[in-house]
Amino acid sequence: QVPLVESGGGSVQAGGSLRLSCEVSGYTYSSDCMAWFRQAPGKEREGVAAISTDGGSTYYADSVKGRFTISQDKGANMVYLQMSRLKPEATALYYCAARVAISFWCGLAPGRFGHWGQGTQVTVSS
Repeated sequence: QVPLVESGGGSVQAGGSLRLSCEVSGYTYSSDCMAWFRQAPGKEREGVAAISTDGGSTYYADSVKGRFTISQDKGANMVYLQMSRLKPEATALYYCAARVAISFWCGLAPGRFGHWGQGTQVTVSS
C-alpha cells in the first residue's frame, strides 16, 4: 500500500485559487503515474489531472485545462495541484492517487490507480 495524504483544501469564492498537496509518505517515490481526482455528491469520480513521474508528461480534463496545473517534487515525495479561476462546479472531495505497475501507463482513468488518499474537501462559492 502507498500512503497518500492530501492537504490544502478549503473554501474559496469563485475566481479564487487553491493549491492542493499530496504527500507520498513512507514510500520510495517510484510510481509511474500520480493523479488528482474529484468526486462531488451524487456524481461519479472524475479525473482532474495526472503526471507521469519519469518524464513529467501531464494530462488534464478538458474542464480544467488552462486553469489547473499538476506538478511534482520527487525529492520531497510531493505532488501538487494548483487550481486557479475556480468555479462553483469544482466543489468536490479531491483525491490523490498513485499507480504502481509493471507496464507504464498514465492518464485519468480511476480504475487504473490502486492507491488512494482519504481526500480533501474543496468548496467554491458563487
